[in-house]
Amino acid sequence: MKRTFLILTLLLTTIMMSAATKVKVTRIDPTDWFVGLKDASLQLMVYGPGIREAKVTTDYPGVRIDSLVQLDSPNYLLVYLHLNGAKAGQMMLNFEVGKKTVKYPYTLKERQKAGKDHLGFSNADVLYMLMPDRFAKGETTDVPKKGKTALVLNPYKEDRTQPSLRHGGNLEGIRQHLDYFNELGVTALWFTPVLENNSPDTDNGFSTYHGYATTDYYRVDPRFGTNAQYRQLIADAHAHGLKVVMDMIFNHCGFEHPWVSDMPTADWFNLPQWLKESEGKSNPTGTSFQQTSYKLTPVMDPYASKVDMKETVEGWFVPTMPDLNQKNPHVMKYLIQNSIWWIETVDIDGIRMDTYPYADRAGMAQWMRVLDAEYPNFNTVGETWVTEPAYTAAWQKDSKLSPVNSYLKTVMDFSFFDKLNMAKNEETDAWWNGLNRIYNSFVYDYLYVNPSNVMAFIENHDTDRFLGNGRDTLALKQALALLLTVNRTPQLYYGTEILMNGTKEVTDGNVRKDFPGGFPGDKHDCFTAEGRTNAENAMFNWLSKLLHWRQGNDVIVKGRQTQFIPWNGVYVIARQYNGKTALTILNGTSKQAVLEVGRYAEVIGNVKRGKDVITGRNVALDKNVNLRPRQTLIVEF
Repeated sequence: MKRTFLILTLLLTTIMMSAATKVKVTRIDPTDWFVGLKDASLQLMVYGPGIREAKVTTDYPGVRIDSLVQLDSPNYLLVYLHLNGAKAGQMMLNFEVGKKTVKYPYTLKERQKAGKDHLGFSNADVLYMLMPDRFAKGETTDVPKKGKTALVLNPYKEDRTQPSLRHGGNLEGIRQHLDYFNELGVTALWFTPVLENNSPDTDNGFSTYHGYATTDYYRVDPRFGTNAQYRQLIADAHAHGLKVVMDMIFNHCGFEHPWVSDMPTADWFNLPQWLKESEGKSNPTGTSFQQTSYKLTPVMDPYASKVDMKETVEGWFVPTMPDLNQKNPHVMKYLIQNSIWWIETVDIDGIRMDTYPYADRAGMAQWMRVLDAEYPNFNTVGETWVTEPAYTAAWQKDSKLSPVNSYLKTVMDFSFFDKLNMAKNEETDAWWNGLNRIYNSFVYDYLYVNPSNVMAFIENHDTDRFLGNGRDTLALKQALALLLTVNRTPQLYYGTEILMNGTKEVTDGNVRKDFPGGFPGDKHDCFTAEGRTNAENAMFNWLSKLLHWRQGNDVIVKGRQTQFIPWNGVYVIARQYNGKTALTILNGTSKQAVLEVGRYAEVIGNVKRGKDVITGRNVALDKNVNLRPRQTLIVEF
């Protein structure tokens, strides 16, 4: 009996020692952290086989372990720390399982500047949105291959002839063209997501070149560059007077994120049961997979049914992008910390949050409260894709239209986008068509707490190009004149200045074409006047003139806005500040028209002459002004 007991004891000890030797820490998120934040709490997500069973200690001064949270999977452990009073340095974390202890050095860093000194974008800026994969390819970035990095990239191709595969643009390509943005006259850059998207190309020729399927929240995609290169790009952009806005996605991640194959908890994702049914594959055939309805109205609808709400916020965006559950407090803490980490680590100047209303409303409001407390002068814009102003306005911080405060400072004006893209194909009549649509959209600005914190745009990576498959520069100039002179924060889409066009009827890739001259071997180079065609130069010069005029122009940034109902096809918007006035005058018809100056006496007053901001020519304002078909005229006095 004693012999049997001894054998069992030895066997159990061997098993325990064997288990202990296998326990190791493979990763911790965040990869490092910062001292001196207002919120002294820190969640560490520890990865490693069997790590859930570990006891964790540290004797680092000023650091207290508040709690250990064991998740469903044995391969994760959440360690909640309190850092009040901690100084920068290397903290040693001790992970003990049985008699085995694993020591893991963890770095606490000094902040480079106080939270209040992180200044976000505003309506004084013009954001220029671009896709890193499609803009330019620098020569110095070496894409790591197997053996050079811990990450093994899943199979992918670079093929510029295929609109939905990767084309090879990178961060270095952007950095090498910072002077171009200065020449154009924009003041902020918004890149589509730059984080790791390690999803394999599909058999039918699609990839995640777009960046919206994150597989590592703390790592720049190695095909774009490194974290260090991202930080250097932002520093160089700042040296050029340019802000950088980071695109983030809290609603979903990529299917190849480690969380998918080894879910931390049963409720880490929304509707996770189909993953078991599909045996961990992204093929939803024959499973209970539920895709989102893409209808965002239930989120604000006071009469919304539970089934409609569930389809909107819990249904997955697509089968290859697992829907994160922001109701899980551990998930939300992870995401909040990630945004803080990027602000502190690379010094971004703003965040654009993708698919904002699809995520849990309360969780997102919590995120915004935390960021606003830490970074009161920072700015975040949320994608709120509904074309009714009342819906959009209800998402803005401190809105009286919603019982739930989103704390989101800036929202996207899909109403302006929608109405403008209808108006461009219409004649402006006496009531509803043409530029009346824009007028009738702006009349609801009383719904917004702050109309200047509404981001307007005429196109983006998810829409047809404004030019469609044509090159109607008259319509484009009217759209850009409105975009850059009204009480909004304007956003441009890359290539508009050189007449890039395209539609989504075949694939999204056709509105995300490569910028000419951005890639080795390009024969057409639109980064230089010499390389642009006459038509491209004409458009570039016109827009550049307008953008440089707008920079630092208090009339546009701070001015009171007055709009006039379109009269005989002519739409006029005035901006006035400290005795100065700018008039945007648009002939919304394909015929000659007349600006009857007497009708606009309240903004023109006794002024007899104004200046065309594009040409510099004098414009007589003491008599009616004849306008060419679809003419755009911006006059200051």
